[in-house]
Amino acid sequence: MTESCLVEKIGYHIPLGPQDAALLAKLEEAEEPVRIKAMVRDIGVPAEHLYVVKSGWFYTYMILPNGSRQILHLHYPGDIVGIPDVAFSKTASALAAATDGMLCPFPKSGLYEVFERSPRLSALLFSIGMVEHAVLADRIRIISRLGAKERVVHFLLEVVSRLRVTRRDMRTQFDLPLSQSMIGDAVGLTNVYVSRALKQMQAEGLIRRDGRGIDLLDEPRMKQHVDFEDRHFRIDTTWFPKA
Repeated sequence: MTESCLVEKIGYHIPLGPQDAALLAKLEEAEEPVRIKAMVRDIGVPAEHLYVVKSGWFYTYMILPNGSRQILHLHYPGDIVGIPDVAFSKTASALAAATDGMLCPFPKSGLYEVFERSPRLSALLFSIGMVEHAVLADRIRIISRLGAKERVVHFLLEVVSRLRVTRRDMRTQFDLPLSQSMIGDAVGLTNVYVSRALKQMQAEGLIRRDGRGIDLLDEPRMKQHVDFEDRHFRIDTTWFPKA
């Protein structure tokens, strides 16, 4: 593992030369520790900064008309948070911490040098934004068509597929530092239904739980059950500009 989770994530998809690594390192120069449950930014504030996740888990969310919370994306070490807000003057979602962590804020203008000096990095950042769109579209499909157990199955597969980008030795076990309410806010369920779904998955031999630890005992069957497609495993880079 490199010292930069961002370099680790980007390097998963394309080889990085010294110039590309230096450009990414500039985005991580400032560091801000964030405590669990802290709100980093609210909805509707000036969209002036993006963030690199250095450590910890974060999430973006919206508040629905009935006052409930809809979690849109989870963000892990190596992620750049705020790419969808680049197009707008104000933020469309709020950002909060699911765990203690470290964020590296950088101004929107920090992307200018990346776009100017590295067409390959620019193409990859654009593609990663499209991956986030596809992941959200998948979840909308699951929420609108499938039951509680299937929604939680899909959610766990989504989490583990993303974690493997920067934890390449990870197999089927991972730590899930999210409450059942947070999982429910991501897949449109109450914490009671999430609890029932997890118990049902255990009874069927799909998962094992140990505190916050999750072990996917039959990942192939889980994927088949919900027609899961790993959006993070491979990005098509054949069209990218040459290095």
